Amino acid sequence: MKQTMKRLYGTIALVALVSGVTGAVTFSFLHNRFSTMDNEPVVNGQLTDSKSNDDGFLTLASKDDTPKSHSYIDLTEAAEKGCAAVVYIKVTQNGSTRIQEYYDPFDDMFSQFFGRGNGGTQRRQIQTPKRQGAGSGVIISSDGYIVTNNHVVEGADDIEITLNDNREFKATVVGLDANTDLALLKIDGKDLPTLVIGDSDELKVGEWVLAVGNPFNLKSTVTAGIVSAKARKIAEGSRSGTGNEIESYIQTDAAINAGNSGGALVNSRGELVGINAALYSQTGSFTGYGFAIPTTIMKKVVTDLKEYGAVQRALIGISGSDLSAYIDDQKAKDETWNKDFGTNDGVYVADLIENGAAKEAGLKEGDVIVSINDKKVSKMSELQEIITRYSPGDKVSVGIIRDKKPKTIDVTLKNGQGNTKVVKAQNLSALGAEFKEITDDQKKSLNLTNGVQITKLNNDSPLRKMGVGNNFIIMLANNVKISSVADLERVYKSACESEAKTLFVWGKYPSGRTGSYAIELE
Repeated sequence: MKQTMKRLYGTIALVALVSGVTGAVTFSFLHNRFSTMDNEPVVNGQLTDSKSNDDGFLTLASKDDTPKSHSYIDLTEAAEKGCAAVVYIKVTQNGSTRIQEYYDPFDDMFSQFFGRGNGGTQRRQIQTPKRQGAGSGVIISSDGYIVTNNHVVEGADDIEITLNDNREFKATVVGLDANTDLALLKIDGKDLPTLVIGDSDELKVGEWVLAVGNPFNLKSTVTAGIVSAKARKIAEGSRSGTGNEIESYIQTDAAINAGNSGGALVNSRGELVGINAALYSQTGSFTGYGFAIPTTIMKKVVTDLKEYGAVQRALIGISGSDLSAYIDDQKAKDETWNKDFGTNDGVYVADLIENGAAKEAGLKEGDVIVSINDKKVSKMSELQEIITRYSPGDKVSVGIIRDKKPKTIDVTLKNGQGNTKVVKAQNLSALGAEFKEITDDQKKSLNLTNGVQITKLNNDSPLRKMGVGNNFIIMLANNVKISSVADLERVYKSACESEAKTLFVWGKYPSGRTGSYAIELE
């Protein structure tokens, strides 16, 4: 028994000795390791990720090993750049008078007594009040070119720009594009602050961005968020327009409210990556979803508006949908439907436009477009965005899946008229004339209430060809009262888009002689 106890005590003593030595060695090792903590990197007050070294112990990661997501993102410089280059836009649309015909059921009864002739059709003037609105814009050149939304300035008779330093300018419209909801303005300035135009293709989902604008007339407001999605199409009915809208938005949770429209979406480096355009809300105010037009689309639109006054839009000539949406639709109609396309992503070609680019090149219904010039296409909004970067006449390599086999077809893109010619701007310059609003003295001497006078007629002017003379004062155009050059331009654009493509004008010469003319538009 005593021998057993001696052996037990000896074992305990040996274990204690070994443990003590091990503890001392461990303490010494850890003391040496962590006594150099001042030299170990601590990023933004936090320890970086750990890693194993060759001896198997966990060590603090070096600065070079630190994931970017652990780095502190300083947005102050980006906000400063954005505020300097974002402007406040105030627009005014003058009231107008429209002549409206209506039927008076009592006219036939009393016309013989009051000498109004036969028939019950009467005319009356409808006066619309002056309207004002506001938005934001982004200076993209030091000499005064400003990008904003089409819906901010469309129909405006007067556009006032206020810079961040409170300088004020009058702006003129260089061009409008309803399909992308972009507009280009010009002010007479120099050495203006600008934003560097970044590449929106390089944006990553989860990346920090700033929305800069003037919501609710609060000048130079900055909100922050992340990129929530790319190539996003807004729900049907959320935006009205021509029916040919290009929708491939950057979605962000940075707050975008009324007045932010036309403002800047800026990345953390202070580069312009989008033009704030819309919010998705059932209340009319921000509820977590904002949308911006990517700079990849903006750059093409701005270049065309400056050079041609109109966007030279290329069309591939198909109608279709996301392949995934097509598959879901077919399965909803028939649960037994099952077809293997050889791919899960792409754009399903449902129809080909007659004489369109795709049909002439050899695409077929049922093809699935998966790439354009080796750039992957997963959905219709991506296809729209990519094609928007090209011009009519450009040749692109279209990757498709047909019968589960990949195929490449070269397609020469066309414009909306089915050719590759330059599309002219739908503005008054096409009439080959110069116009000005009549003065108050002219109104008094000629007994007029409104009118726009032709001050110059080119020899090849369509107006001259139809017999219109110089100094003619246009008072009505297509039955709309004309009080300003902007009024005339609106009616002209509407006539260009109509099936008749005819502009009817009525007015007076300074001599008092009246005249009415019909001008055929191209």
